[in-house]
Amino acid sequence: MNKIFLALLMCFCALGLKAQYGSINEILDRLEERRGINRDLKHINLDDTKFVLIKDFEDHTERNIIIIKGNIATYVELFDDKRSGMTSSNIFSGDVVRTKHNILSVRADKLEGERIAAPVIKSLLITQQKKMLYLIDVNTGERWISEDILTKK
Repeated sequence: MNKIFLALLMCFCALGLKAQYGSINEILDRLEERRGINRDLKHINLDDTKFVLIKDFEDHTERNIIIIKGNIATYVELFDDKRSGMTSSNIFSGDVVRTKHNILSVRADKLEGERIAAPVIKSLLITQQKKMLYLIDVNTGERWISEDILTKK
C-alpha cells in the first residue's frame, strides 16, 4: 500500500514540475520579447557579414574582427600600442559552422596562410536585439557587434 501511494505521489510531483517548467519558459519568452531579443534567427543570412569586438586596455587596444563568407571565416586581430602608435596584426582563416540552435562555431586553423598547431576556436551565439545583430561568445560572454550597425548614421 505504501509503495502504491509513493508511486502516485511521485507521478503527481513529476506532472507539477513539468507544468512549472512550461510556465517559467513562457515568462522568460515574454521577458525576452519585451527587451526585443529575437530567438528565431534562421532566416538571417550571415554571408559577407563582419562582426567587431573592441577591447581597450591601459597600454594597448585590441580590435578583433570576424568576417564570414559562406562556410569560410577570417579572424583578424589588430593590436594598437598606445605608447609607440604602432599597429600589429594576426590574420587567421578557417571554417565556420552554423547550427540550427543559432550557434556559430569558428575554427581558424591557418595563420596568414600557414597551418598552426593550435587553432583559434570561437563558439558564438547569434542574437538580435532591437534590430541589432550581434554575437555572444559562449565562453567569455563578450559581445561581437555587426559592423553594419557601427557604420550606420
